[in-house]
Amino acid sequence: MNTAAISSGAHLLIVDDNPSHMTALSHTLMDSGYRVTAVSAASEALTLMKQQSFDLMLTDLKMPEMDGITLLRHAQELDHHLVGIVMTGHAAIDTAIEAMKAGALDYVLKPFKLSTIAPVLARALEVRRLRVEITQLQGQLKDQVIELEAANKELETFSYSVSHDLRAPLRAISGLSNVLVESYAPQMPNEAQQLLTRILSSAERMGQLIEHLLRFAQLSRQALNKRPIHIASMVQEVLDELSKDIVNQNVHVDLGELPDAVGDALLLRQVVVNLLSNAFKFTRNNSEPQVSIGCQHQDGECIYFVKDNGAGFDMRYASGLFKVFHRLHRNDEFEGTGVGLSLVQRIIQRHGGRIWAEAEVGKGAVFHFTLPSPNEGSVREQSTSGA
Repeated sequence: MNTAAISSGAHLLIVDDNPSHMTALSHTLMDSGYRVTAVSAASEALTLMKQQSFDLMLTDLKMPEMDGITLLRHAQELDHHLVGIVMTGHAAIDTAIEAMKAGALDYVLKPFKLSTIAPVLARALEVRRLRVEITQLQGQLKDQVIELEAANKELETFSYSVSHDLRAPLRAISGLSNVLVESYAPQMPNEAQQLLTRILSSAERMGQLIEHLLRFAQLSRQALNKRPIHIASMVQEVLDELSKDIVNQNVHVDLGELPDAVGDALLLRQVVVNLLSNAFKFTRNNSEPQVSIGCQHQDGECIYFVKDNGAGFDMRYASGLFKVFHRLHRNDEFEGTGVGLSLVQRIIQRHGGRIWAEAEVGKGAVFHFTLPSPNEGSVREQSTSGA
């Protein structure tokens, strides 16, 4: 520890009712680079502390007006960053220990040399520096919490605006367009009918975007209801619901081992629905579509996966895979809003897991993700920047 660097600029308050000892100590410490203010009475010390700031108080333990323990208590009420050290004789070590219990950081025995007291002062000033930094960090954290709360309120306002202000004109566009189709389509030229069909299709797509965006915004505020989940049963239920797609596309589904996990059943079900729906969607142009769901054990961790032999994607663009509204395929190739995988990633991260993908164009893709297992004693909810 560089005591010279620590002493530079540090302001010490010495309190000692022995004038000769106080003067000698003051000169010694000033010669070592400290700024020193010395007084002979506790009341003087407290008065000075109300007028200016000190880094450290070095006080005699036994004084007639007020003992060092009481002085330190009053001093730290005025400045909770202040570090206190008591000076005492060999006969009063027990009392010095009591002083440390009352808030003193350390004690030194009289008579002492500079080589003895210098390391004690250096340690004490380092403690003060840490106290000040902690207070500053706590203040910054408080400011960030306030900013986060304000951002959440803005998000709630935005969600309300989307759900009410944007849906109303969208419903009007869809409704009036349907009236035109039902009542006037036979009177319209083919080109006008095609344009009207495109309007209806775009309105429907915008409605899906709004729904998915709302779901993504609400997910950050939704509390997790964690409990043990039988993943195999959940996957089978989703497959049963998607059976129409499976039959129509003649998809071969391979269901492997799926260990239980811990999490919010409704949210994790959304993960399964999104990943399996994507797998079926991107394999529909394959003459022999295959989808595999299972788990691999690696380094004591269960890694779930959903694999398909569909369109795949170029791994050069994988960094944007989980970004909101970011899509790797054109809408005329495969429909979608670009929100589903963002939802999946956010859900997995909130459960303390990870998700990543591997793919090759024309050869399919595999999505891997991890979840806490039931035998984990504590499941911590994670929060990411950019939620």
